[in-house]
Amino acid sequence: MKRWYVAMTHTRSEEVARINLVRQGFRAYMPRYLKERRHARKTTEVRVPLFPGYIFVNIDMDEERWRPIRSTIGVRDLITFGELPTAVPAGIVEEIQRREDEAGIVPVAEPVPFKVGDTVRVLSGPMRDAVGWFERVADKDRIVILLELLGRQVRLPIKRGEVRSFT
Repeated sequence: MKRWYVAMTHTRSEEVARINLVRQGFRAYMPRYLKERRHARKTTEVRVPLFPGYIFVNIDMDEERWRPIRSTIGVRDLITFGELPTAVPAGIVEEIQRREDEAGIVPVAEPVPFKVGDTVRVLSGPMRDAVGWFERVADKDRIVILLELLGRQVRLPIKRGEVRSFT
């Protein structure tokens, strides 16, 4: 019976490992999500592994030779318990695959309840009770709001749960 197993990869070699496993006839899966990356004042969204350093491999331990996985380019080893690889609990990988959108991206954050320009109030921290405007989502844990400070607008990255709509 085919089950999913986890292969550890070399640093930033998830895609190399996936390609080489597929070339050998294995079914390999590397879930990805969109991450915002800033470089030289530009912000871009890039597809990155959901589990850096790991990919899933679907094999039948009774029917397939699994040891070549360990020497595949890009793969460091399989997660094992003793001598044998340890299977991922049934349904976990399938649930991740089910959540993928049509572009193969797994959403990782809950939708933000604000629209650009919505008025928000800071709930905690040094800027507590400050009122600002929602600008954008920074990453899965933070948003960026605009605050009026000393006569100018200042961008403030803040945790999602530290602001509420101001009505």
